[in-house]
Amino acid sequence: MSVVKEDKKMAVDPAILWPAVLAILAASIPLALNPVAGKAVVSGLLSWFTGNFGWLYLLTGIGSFFFMVWLAFGPLGKIKLGGPEDQPEFKKFSWITMLFCAGIGISICNWAFVEPLYFLSGPPLGIEPNTPAAAEWAAMYPMFHWGVVPWALYLMPALPIGYALYVRKVHVLRLSEACRGILGDLVDGPVGKVIDIIVIFSIVGGVGTSLGLSVPLVSELFQAMFGLEDSFLLQMAILAAWTLMIAWSVYNGLNKGIQTLSNINAMLAFILLVFVLFAGSTVFLLNLWSNSFGLFMDNFFRINFWTDPVDKGGFPEGWTIFYWAWWIAYAPMMGLFVARISRGRTIKELIINGVVWGSIGCWAFFAIWGGYAIDTDVSGRVDLQAVLNEGGIPATVVAVLQSLPAASIIIPVFTLLCFVFLATTVDSSAYMLAAICTKEITGYQEPERWNRIMWTILLAFVGVGLLSVGGLKAVQTSTILVALPMIPVLIIMAASMLRWAHQDFGQDLAPKALAMCEKENKAIQVTHLPNEASDVAVDKPA
Repeated sequence: MSVVKEDKKMAVDPAILWPAVLAILAASIPLALNPVAGKAVVSGLLSWFTGNFGWLYLLTGIGSFFFMVWLAFGPLGKIKLGGPEDQPEFKKFSWITMLFCAGIGISICNWAFVEPLYFLSGPPLGIEPNTPAAAEWAAMYPMFHWGVVPWALYLMPALPIGYALYVRKVHVLRLSEACRGILGDLVDGPVGKVIDIIVIFSIVGGVGTSLGLSVPLVSELFQAMFGLEDSFLLQMAILAAWTLMIAWSVYNGLNKGIQTLSNINAMLAFILLVFVLFAGSTVFLLNLWSNSFGLFMDNFFRINFWTDPVDKGGFPEGWTIFYWAWWIAYAPMMGLFVARISRGRTIKELIINGVVWGSIGCWAFFAIWGGYAIDTDVSGRVDLQAVLNEGGIPATVVAVLQSLPAASIIIPVFTLLCFVFLATTVDSSAYMLAAICTKEITGYQEPERWNRIMWTILLAFVGVGLLSVGGLKAVQTSTILVALPMIPVLIIMAASMLRWAHQDFGQDLAPKALAMCEKENKAIQVTHLPNEASDVAVDKPA
């Protein structure tokens, strides 16, 4: 079924829109007007939250992973997000690229070259810095931070939302609706509005983190290409150009805008990955990745539960806990977006493709780009650790790119990749923020264009606030703050979906062919013989 284009009668819900906008402005304006005091406040909050709630972020991450494994390979994995007439809206390649680009974005361009260098000089678990063991762990740890656990966190809200949209046939695209199985009619009142406002704040905080980290990177790339001086004005000009690209994308919607940018992005990333793989020490990169995978599998449980409670060296708080908070903050946007583009696919298909292909995509960047950075630093060709200490992340990325053959060509291509990567994340976020604020919208419709454009501009404004404060601490804190209240929401959503599935299909799906149909606007369970024509909602084997 084709997507219904913009419905001019779709009204915005002011009870969600305006409180969310006011909360975002209240958080952003003080940062922009008083960056010195703002930086001091967010630094103190960062230490307090990571020190007191780090264990909760870690348990949420590993719990989400095992929950996804249970769903995928249990009886619920057969449930189809839609009826038998619902075919996937997007081809599998486009679906996976949209999913990957929305979830990762430019952040991987920031970190793929640089994160291993941080771990070389400051490795985990008491390992001596700049030793062979440190190099091996530096290559492995990003596989953990960007692997199966983060993608499981991303899918935690996607499945309940997809179930509500395409099995229960609800006419709103909000996380509060996916909590109805547990909260009941409370989602129609202030409780539901609070949940949706928390979700909006979480999405804006997560995207603002990406903007706050990414604009300085592209500013450095422009300086390298054109010999410009770094300035706040240059960063604002880059942010304005980004906003125009993102506005074009969200204006054109899923099929013409977001899907197009995602496909372009995937091709650019593939070209650069292949180039670096063969331009660097190919055999070394392949050996290092193989070693990293073994190290990751061997230490999976240790690193997932490590809080460093005695030595308190700060590694889990500064890295793993920050990352888990970042994924949780992004999870609402990803949940809404992935659910919206996944009609016609089963729960198992969504989990397997999301976790496996999402992880493999991230691992490819760190295996090739991160491995190249380690090799460049350890071999002594470029002292990248010194560049990182003196010039920060953007200068280090530029130094790595300049060490490659044909750097004058590679840097512009990489810059274009950064532009498109961030656009694919922010346009997805603006699209879903607009959908949340729409009173009634189905999984076949798109929110109004003015609504999408407004959220694009607001996201850019948050980016200005974070850029004014500057520094990694500020963006880390914004992420951790907005992620904490999302943890109970994710748990409620998961329990809600399980309760719905039990009500709709019974406890044992395997021996039955079950279907969902509507009768007096209520979903009921229908059991069919294998050859009966019916609205089957559970995927049957061929």
